[in-house]
Amino acid sequence: MLTAREALDHLLAAARPLAEQESIPTLQANGRVLAVAQGSQLDVPPMDNSQMDGYAVRAADCTSGSARLPVSQRIPAGQVGQTLQHGTAARIFTGAMMPQGADAIVMQEACEVEKTADGEWVTIKHQPAAGEWVRRRGEDIRAGSTILPAGTRLRAQELGLAASVGLANLPVLRRLRVAVFFTGDELAMPGEELKPGAIYNSNRFLLRALLENLGCDITDYGIVPDSLEATRATLRETAAGHDLIVTSGGVSVGEEDHVKPAVEAEGRLNLWQIAIKPGKPLAFGEVNRVGKSDTVFFIGLPGNPVSSFVTFLLFVRPFILRLQGVSEVAPQAFAMRADFTLNKGDRRNEFLRAKINDKGGLDLFANQSSAVLTSTVWGDGLIDNPPGQAIAPGDMVRFLPFSGLLS
Repeated sequence: MLTAREALDHLLAAARPLAEQESIPTLQANGRVLAVAQGSQLDVPPMDNSQMDGYAVRAADCTSGSARLPVSQRIPAGQVGQTLQHGTAARIFTGAMMPQGADAIVMQEACEVEKTADGEWVTIKHQPAAGEWVRRRGEDIRAGSTILPAGTRLRAQELGLAASVGLANLPVLRRLRVAVFFTGDELAMPGEELKPGAIYNSNRFLLRALLENLGCDITDYGIVPDSLEATRATLRETAAGHDLIVTSGGVSVGEEDHVKPAVEAEGRLNLWQIAIKPGKPLAFGEVNRVGKSDTVFFIGLPGNPVSSFVTFLLFVRPFILRLQGVSEVAPQAFAMRADFTLNKGDRRNEFLRAKINDKGGLDLFANQSSAVLTSTVWGDGLIDNPPGQAIAPGDMVRFLPFSGLLS
């Protein structure tokens, strides 16, 4: 069996990023992957402006630390003021353009204002330095610079950055087309009568949501009967018009596990079984497209819900991101303190469900069975525990938060 690292390297090496792209409004680009690097044609900010509500002054006019100056003008954001004359101040608001002649802002909390028959006056109770509370033109972005490289998965902050330089549309790769189906005669859907020996199909809801989080276009073929003929027929159907087929169940070694032999009959398996717990029986291969010379990628996940969940996060997620053209697919990992005892490590690489406690350490879910889905709801992430590794309170472990694996 391959190690987790070897299996992931195998999948990522096989991934062929999409080539087709489209231009869409920036407002609709959340979660999409940038196809072409984007640059800025302007400086951001485009002019020197005020960081504070206050008064624009010449620092040289305020050397006494208690200068009294007439207020010559009022400059709201979006308006252009007049040149500031020596010995005067301008009332200015956050984001407003600095008037010519001014070189500092004094926040309003350091000022006293009085109105007289001669007009409005401000007493500056602070000696400002030139440049104080001034945002300089181009201090965030310089015209001609690259702001977003190709392969960036666009989040709220990237969209805000694109908008800040005036990009109304963005070139993105098309959405990945994924077909899913589920095997098992024991499976029933919520809302149906649960007959003796039957279970509800939690993996259908789990995997669809995970794929939706990754921005995939999903075609759901539902529950497929436990037979080799039905599984082969569904593989042939799903191979048409999709980039990836994801299944759940039927990849183990039982007589009723038909997915593995079906894939071998309709294409080929490149990988089967990984030395991890939970999730050993993961299958990766390709299915032939009927009447064509190319293939579609196939990943078969285990039927146990936690196994399916964990293997998706560890292997399917980075594989899909790489197909989508994302350059950086590794999840964040943190060294954290274990506040529990694990007397004996498994011979396989374990991924343990754990929760961050109020002391900043990790607690372990009591039941680490691959069928206990409550552990994934209770937990905050996975501990990546090497083979044979016991854990004692105070040991530092490698922790993969769900927050970095579910988006």
